[in-house]
Amino acid sequence: MCGRYSLFIQPDEVEERFGARFAFDFEPRYNAAPGQQLPVVRDDSRDSITQSRWGLVPSWADEASTNLINARSETVDEKSAFRDAYHNRRCLVPADGFYEWATTNGSKQPYRITRTDGEPFALAGLWETWTPPQTQTGLGDFTEEGSVDDSKPEPLVTFTILTREPNATVREYHDRMAVMLSREAESAWLDGVEVDELEPTPADALRGYPVSTAVNNPSNDSPSVVEEIDLAG
Repeated sequence: MCGRYSLFIQPDEVEERFGARFAFDFEPRYNAAPGQQLPVVRDDSRDSITQSRWGLVPSWADEASTNLINARSETVDEKSAFRDAYHNRRCLVPADGFYEWATTNGSKQPYRITRTDGEPFALAGLWETWTPPQTQTGLGDFTEEGSVDDSKPEPLVTFTILTREPNATVREYHDRMAVMLSREAESAWLDGVEVDELEPTPADALRGYPVSTAVNNPSNDSPSVVEEIDLAG
């Protein structure tokens, strides 16, 4: 699975790389985690980088949930939680690295995976809009002053990241990896290409290195979490 990633290059570099402008004030993310509002490029607004919450909530769900952070590419067209979004709502998730945890001697060591050329890339994502249910009476909620609040609930936009079998590099750390898109495949993904038509990322295009277990805590979101550590030290 993919449960953490990073995007900390300069905003103008992100905009140039993806041919889109930020619709919000972007701040570097060294430890992007589920439940957070994060940058995406949606298929319905390709010239804009907007924010969505990581953890897809199906439109038909009774309540919001952040559990669906990943979708298996092999079954994404079969699962009711993802099927409609797969056919109608695609997105790019900009990143410059992601984290995986390898189990060694009973403990988990985090590793950061990046491109060997250091370039940012896009992960294949799906997005969805969920609207909180209305009150049971349909008359709105009562305010503290006793009047009825008939304002409509604010919709929640969420996304998930697709995963696939790992290449040889990522297999050293985990049995799944995020679906990384080549530059050439980004437009095709937004246009609706089948996920099994996407070429796997070559193993020699990626490298992994150990990082501090500080990344385990999402509140640790600083440059120190991406620094390589010496496991022998």
